[in-house]
Amino acid sequence: MPEFDNKDITLNYATFGDSSNPALIFSNSLGTSYHMWQPQIDALQNDYFIICYDTRGHGNSSAPRGPYSFDQLGQDVIDLLDYLNIDKAFFCGISMGGMTGQWLAIHHPERFDHLMLCNTAAKIGNEAAWVDRAHLVREQGLDPIAATAAPRWFTADFIDHYPDVVAALSSALAAGSSEGYASCCDALSVADTREQLQNIRVPVTVVAGIEDPVTTVADGQYIVDHIPSAKLATINASHISNIEQPEALNEYIKYYLQ
Repeated sequence: MPEFDNKDITLNYATFGDSSNPALIFSNSLGTSYHMWQPQIDALQNDYFIICYDTRGHGNSSAPRGPYSFDQLGQDVIDLLDYLNIDKAFFCGISMGGMTGQWLAIHHPERFDHLMLCNTAAKIGNEAAWVDRAHLVREQGLDPIAATAAPRWFTADFIDHYPDVVAALSSALAAGSSEGYASCCDALSVADTREQLQNIRVPVTVVAGIEDPVTTVADGQYIVDHIPSAKLATINASHISNIEQPEALNEYIKYYLQ
């Protein structure tokens, strides 16, 4: 797969579809890779020029010692778009990727036609919990996190009916970079856009999972209430909604990102 050497990191990325189509960049959640977007790649690559990348510290991107910040995570997206000579794009990010999207909407609105922020919040969790998780991962690796990820990611019904999908994602999490994961926890521990949302003027759609225990519908509604003209769409899923309900999310993308 192609790689982009940028400053202190190497970003692993892939593109799909015709480059003359509208560009759409996807940003993964904590503990996953760009492969989480395969249901969207399969369904949408005839309509968009799709760019997927592994967030620093994830997948096959490098994992320099942290802590990381969303200034870095967001700038990685801008630098990748520059590298690919893309002036303007659509954006879809989930969870941590949705926080990256908020940073982009605040700091680089001119680069985006519309941002879709899935299963995210203006402040995800609390600082102490993220600091504790980063410490755990640096001390014990990712196995303890991977062993308990499924109930945070998916509904019990999905876990029962798609055990192979859940097992594959959990295994990929366990095999990831402990330092990269912990350093993104560091970024999430201090990330808070609540005071900046009111300044966003680029079109935004927030997708919230009805059964998401991590970033709730109320979290999504908060973002929408504080961004002028933002819209809320709900999806009958837990936290990794693009995998649990791919057809529903694909339809939202086609409806809103045009």
